Amino acid sequence: MNSVQAQFKGLLVAVALLCVWPITQATDVSDLLLRGDPEPGSVQAKEDIQPEIATGRGRSQAAYADHYMVSSANPLATQAGVDVLAEGGSAADAIIAAQLVLTLVEPQSSGIGGGAFLIGYDAATQKVQAYDGRETAPAAARSNRFMLAGKAIDFKSAVNSGLSVGTPGVLRMLEQIHNEQGKLPWARLFEPAIGLAEQGFAVSPRLHDMLVNDVELRRQKASAAYFYDDKGHAWPVGHVLKNPALAQTLRELADQGADAFYSGRIAGHIVDAVAAHVVPGDLSLNDLAAYQAQEREPLCAPYKVYVLCGAPPPSSGPLAIIQMLTILSHTPIATLSPESAGAVHYFSEAGRLAFADRAVYVADPAFANVPVQALLDPQYLSLRADLILPRRSIGRAPPGDPIGMLAVLGADTSPELPSTTHVVAVDKDGDVMSMTSSVESAFGSKIFVDGFLLNNQLTDFSLSDVDADNNPVLNRVEPGKRPRSSMSPMLVLKDGKPYMALGSPGGAAIVNYVAKVLLGVLDWNMTLQEAIDFPNFGSRNRYTDLERSTSLRGVADELRAMGHDVRQIDFPSGVQGIRLLPDGLEGGADPRREGVAAGG
Repeated sequence: MNSVQAQFKGLLVAVALLCVWPITQATDVSDLLLRGDPEPGSVQAKEDIQPEIATGRGRSQAAYADHYMVSSANPLATQAGVDVLAEGGSAADAIIAAQLVLTLVEPQSSGIGGGAFLIGYDAATQKVQAYDGRETAPAAARSNRFMLAGKAIDFKSAVNSGLSVGTPGVLRMLEQIHNEQGKLPWARLFEPAIGLAEQGFAVSPRLHDMLVNDVELRRQKASAAYFYDDKGHAWPVGHVLKNPALAQTLRELADQGADAFYSGRIAGHIVDAVAAHVVPGDLSLNDLAAYQAQEREPLCAPYKVYVLCGAPPPSSGPLAIIQMLTILSHTPIATLSPESAGAVHYFSEAGRLAFADRAVYVADPAFANVPVQALLDPQYLSLRADLILPRRSIGRAPPGDPIGMLAVLGADTSPELPSTTHVVAVDKDGDVMSMTSSVESAFGSKIFVDGFLLNNQLTDFSLSDVDADNNPVLNRVEPGKRPRSSMSPMLVLKDGKPYMALGSPGGAAIVNYVAKVLLGVLDWNMTLQEAIDFPNFGSRNRYTDLERSTSLRGVADELRAMGHDVRQIDFPSGVQGIRLLPDGLEGGADPRREGVAAGG
């Protein structure tokens, strides 16, 4: 043990600081790439930027049903999924119907121009399944894509460019799960979204606030024409917003399947829009035509009397969550009050250790050796847990070295700001699906095509291909590669059967949000809604963050005395979940956004 700890000593993960400058009459593409708009605070670390602003907190409510349920980030999407289940549709059908509505009503977070990960349980085969609909880099992409004059370009400029757009994957993945597990006709699942796009939907308070606060969206002509009035003002709350272009797109997809997106008219418009940006991208018709979703081996590991399952790499989220909870099982956190400084301390320290490993080892497994089994080895995680001191913070945690790779790998230092959503569905047959989908930053790349927004997921790659010591970064850009993600769709099994399914938006903080809810339900005996409502907290291996204006503010000073660099910040999670109990279904929705759970 001492030799391993000695190996860890002194090994620090380099966390780059992001400097942001204002645009001042930029005259060429190089100037645009090297600069960006100012953000609150001129220097920010990679994990510390929130992907979406906080827009207040709604009423907390749990939901209960006997036979089937959907939990999603918008009431209209939830209703679409519930209606499908009431007609005898499957969990796969409900997920598809809900996601299509979210493309319309929650465009800042997800849509058919983005990607997704999904974890599910097939009751007929009693198998857990994982699907990868993550975007891919164009064939023309190279590792220096986001470099200029030997330096990484400003992150915000990288986001708001054609360079950031990856080949969208969510539709191919949804088509795959429908082919395998759908019960209702494909076209039926498009009806709710088409109807809402034609008749219009009321702009919600959150969407309005997001539009008010977004500068870059106004700079894209097509986006500005849809999201703002002729004076450049965001549509007010309650304004009935219609999207006939999206209705037409969805009709074509309903009639022709996902092929209508990956070839033909829509594909041509996507490629043209990416190429027409002032900072053009290189997404091609061949990239779209070649895209394939993938079914992967689910990532599962035991935790006390449960089994935790999630999407495997290139998602880093479930791996980090399982690491955190396994490390925490070696601490007394389960016996502590959730509102105590000790509980926040142990949880934050486990987060530091998991994020240290995440920064070095996780990337697309088709391009890198991701040592998943070594990172989840119980002995390794026990040794990592030994680094946690009862009354003193580690500070910046070092990565471990489970298979002797550390000396030749660089740490990924780019921000990750998935503007994301989560949907969970359980059908009457006991099938369960938990899907996180995303366009990355708020409103993605801001490029609006045929009624939907395109992602900026390629900025989930490291902007630099090597670290400060010239070591290669596993999560660097390469042709056809899928960027690392923090999306964390999770499924909990108990006695071999589904017990809970959940996930959240929130960028890298997704890991802390989902781990907090799992800890709350599995160790602190909270209901699902109680665990979601509980204040968010944790560390991404820099600060110890406490959700602002909550009951945790009272432990800040005690944590500082233990060496924590404490911040009290907005922590706008959006956890959606369902728990399967002996007497029915319990749904939870995060009051920090606009989600709702419902069923029948």
